[in-house]
Amino acid sequence: MVVSFISVLFLGFILGIKHSIEPDHIIAVATIAGKTKKLSRSSLAGVFWGIGHTFTLFIVGMFFIIMKGQLPEVWTLSLEMFVGFMLIYLGITSMVGTKKNSRNPEHTHQVKEKTPYLKSMIIGSIHGIAGSAALVLLTMSTVKTIWEGALYILIFGCGTIIGMLCFTTLIGIPFTISKQKNLTLNTLLIRTAGVISFFFGLYYIYNLGFKEGLFQMLF
Repeated sequence: MVVSFISVLFLGFILGIKHSIEPDHIIAVATIAGKTKKLSRSSLAGVFWGIGHTFTLFIVGMFFIIMKGQLPEVWTLSLEMFVGFMLIYLGITSMVGTKKNSRNPEHTHQVKEKTPYLKSMIIGSIHGIAGSAALVLLTMSTVKTIWEGALYILIFGCGTIIGMLCFTTLIGIPFTISKQKNLTLNTLLIRTAGVISFFFGLYYIYNLGFKEGLFQMLF
């Protein structure tokens, strides 16, 4: 029995790592990693994303596990829609930010870099709310008691934190190197991340609205 539950927790950990590298997660964090000078700050941005993600997953997930219920599909898809709008916002801010810096390059060196940990945590929290419904269904089908469900979600969250730490570090390498040695290349990379985020956000909204049927449910 104990061995079986440990296997379930291990599976949850692996699924957490896999969950962290979903395209919308990676794209969102890339827009933040591109704005840091030090690789360690990029890595920590990923960690804080995972913390925010785990926090909302745990709160929302435990609520529905205790209540033994789940969100209606229209609510689930509506929460997912916030991710699409957030990706569009992150894309726009990345592109606008590089335009301002390119007009006044000296200003880029004078402004003290702001470490975007809070922003990264908020982004992770939004992703956590959007993904809570699917995790609750998975958890309820996997565990038998409330405390097992709580532990499973936390282990899943640890997986997302570690996964995001690793992949944000990898993503941050070209951004941090270019920011120190080639500002033109760095600007190009940030704009590219912004463009990808913007158009992926549009695709995300289109997919939820039309293919998943959210607009039909609402209107």
